[in-house]
Amino acid sequence: MRNKKLQALLILLLVIVVAATGCGVDTGKKGGSVQDVESVPASLKDKGEINIKVIRKIGGDDHTAQFLAGAKQEGEALGFNVDTFSADGDTAKFLDAIDQAAEGDVDAVILSHGDDPATVEAAQKLRDKGIEVVAFDSTGDLSAVEGVTLTAQKDEALAQYALDQLVQEQGPDANIVYLWVDGFPPMVRRNAVYEEVLGNNPGIKEVERFGVANENTSVETQNAVAAMLSKYPKGELDAIFATWDAFAIGAARALIEAGRTEVKIYGIDVSNADLQVMQEKDSPWAATAAVDPKLIGAVTVRLAAKKLAGEETPATYDLDAALITQESLGKSDKAVNMQTLADIIPGWGTSDAFEEAWMKDLKAANGK
Repeated sequence: MRNKKLQALLILLLVIVVAATGCGVDTGKKGGSVQDVESVPASLKDKGEINIKVIRKIGGDDHTAQFLAGAKQEGEALGFNVDTFSADGDTAKFLDAIDQAAEGDVDAVILSHGDDPATVEAAQKLRDKGIEVVAFDSTGDLSAVEGVTLTAQKDEALAQYALDQLVQEQGPDANIVYLWVDGFPPMVRRNAVYEEVLGNNPGIKEVERFGVANENTSVETQNAVAAMLSKYPKGELDAIFATWDAFAIGAARALIEAGRTEVKIYGIDVSNADLQVMQEKDSPWAATAAVDPKLIGAVTVRLAAKKLAGEETPATYDLDAALITQESLGKSDKAVNMQTLADIIPGWGTSDAFEEAWMKDLKAANGK
């Protein structure tokens, strides 16, 4: 009897300790939840726990990984649950993921690289169910869906920066290879600038072009560029304009393996892997224009958060681009990565766009 009383007393003490400290119990609540921070809009508090789904059509590249990481990091800093998914270029998987989100316990969906009418229909289904939608680098037809915000990099600026650098360094009579793929809204915008630059510089000659978008883009590009090099010996090819860093990585490998680093690459997008290649001795990768992909992910989440809070959001928003050159990287006395790129590119990776005071309070409450 005495042992039973002692056991009961110990259990009671354990319950009291657990109740007082919360130790050992997973309540499902995060520190700094939307309900705990006074400045958070009431309409957001009323929703309870916030679930966001990030669905990207393309994948298999570092830009995708960073974009998803940026979205997840920002959302969790706000106390939200963030689930990410990459369809690796598979349209059926992409649309199926959107359909699952529409049928699930999701408050907001961030779409990336939806490029067809089916994406518009899927987004409409989300909105019909009251789910907020932000879409990055997706078809402009989504503007017809009420409440959707379209975000993008300033693709025209990205292409202009890279091409201006190409013309400056290679001259107005360069022979170039064009690495580009049709069918994606950002690629269409970049191509428009390319056509304009060629029109303004009639001496520039496009001798070859290539482009595929799949999980093997870099490998297929490497093989294609290697084959081109055999057709254009030294002196007959000056530069490559790569409209995506997956193209540039493959091209760089081909040039390095062939010992043809006199051919220079001017690209778009950046990652740690890209920066490493650009900083290698005698690297052919001369410049790249980019927006920090982690920042893109973060800004899209802020927009989704504002929508959930019932705050006004724009129909479109473009993120500013920057040019990164070998010369600028060479000014650093140590290897530059995505985290230290801000040391040589002022403002890189930082933006207070759509970061409201209540978001800062939430981050502070979450220790972020």
